Amino acid sequence: MTLTRRHLIASAAAAGAAGALAPLLRAQQAASGPVRRVLVLGGTGFLGPHVVDACEARGWKLTLFNRGKTRPHLFDADRDVETLLGDRDGDLVSLAEAIAKGARWDAVVDTSGYVPRIVKDSATLLAPAAGQYVFISTVSVYADTATENQDESGSLLTVEDPTNEDVMANYGALKALCETAAESACPGRTANLRPGLIVGPGDPSDRYTYWPSRLQRGGEVLAPGSGDDPVQYIDVRDLADFVARSIEGKVVGTFNVNGPASRHVMREFVTACDTAAAGLLPDRPATTLTWVPTAFLAEQQVAAWQDLPVWIPYEGDSKGFHTMRSDKAIAKGLTFRPALETARDTLVWWREQPPERQAKPRTGLTPEREAEVLAAWHAAEKKQEG
Repeated sequence: MTLTRRHLIASAAAAGAAGALAPLLRAQQAASGPVRRVLVLGGTGFLGPHVVDACEARGWKLTLFNRGKTRPHLFDADRDVETLLGDRDGDLVSLAEAIAKGARWDAVVDTSGYVPRIVKDSATLLAPAAGQYVFISTVSVYADTATENQDESGSLLTVEDPTNEDVMANYGALKALCETAAESACPGRTANLRPGLIVGPGDPSDRYTYWPSRLQRGGEVLAPGSGDDPVQYIDVRDLADFVARSIEGKVVGTFNVNGPASRHVMREFVTACDTAAAGLLPDRPATTLTWVPTAFLAEQQVAAWQDLPVWIPYEGDSKGFHTMRSDKAIAKGLTFRPALETARDTLVWWREQPPERQAKPRTGLTPEREAEVLAAWHAAEKKQEG
């Protein structure tokens, strides 16, 4: 099955729960260390709210800089979070005014940087006012996805025209240039964190969510390949916790932040989702997993990552994509919660979404298409037997 890099990369109820606990956690933990001031560029999307929670749980003071368009009232109630309104692309006035008035931050967390020019402008403005710059990058910066067990020394993608700002076409290369822009503006004070697929409660992409959502329906489930293809991802809460740990430890450098800590294959992943669904819905129909070979899925034009998300065949140019090493970050305190916990919490969150949202997931096979492919596979099996 041939996959292009574009296919791989182009395809927060939990925040509310943690927010309710934040005042108590601040009271409990404020005395355990210095109160740090943290600026989050963004902060109301997917990762941002979890970063806010992780920092607030440590008793820190949070400032957000964003356009005020994505869930602008997320932190209105009982949250001591300051917001500066503006646009990273050409409107940094409120940020500049705050700096001119003496605003200073122990760390900046950049969750929304995709274009090098924009990251350069933000980081340059903030360099005199911030002690550390934490940039959220991606493992998609790597040029080689065929080699297994790569660490941070792997070669990076490049773009012929560095002024080309087509993020969809040059996502990985532009992220690599963003890393360079951040480090150039804040030399020796930058942490570039490279996650893979970020998953968990609040995920707007539905890529990971497809699986626990599908398993909750029970019945015969189309599962890709042999079940032995490795998969990697990181729970958004574990990534947010490592961001906070990096600020605590003033960690700098480049780190893969992908989990779990040991090899995790598709069969284990789907089983965790099935177990989570069974625990929440004990009366659902019994589940049968039907593992369909990669070659047959290709014939049926079922695309990895898009139609069957999380999964990528362990072969060819994609053999190394789900085997990135995160030893360096683990040594600095990166931890991973159990796969079952991520699956359960994601399904709980998903079931709390409005019915119209649940009815139209943004990724994955429709029930009708899944049934069609399964029928074709069973017909092919009977033909072989005959």
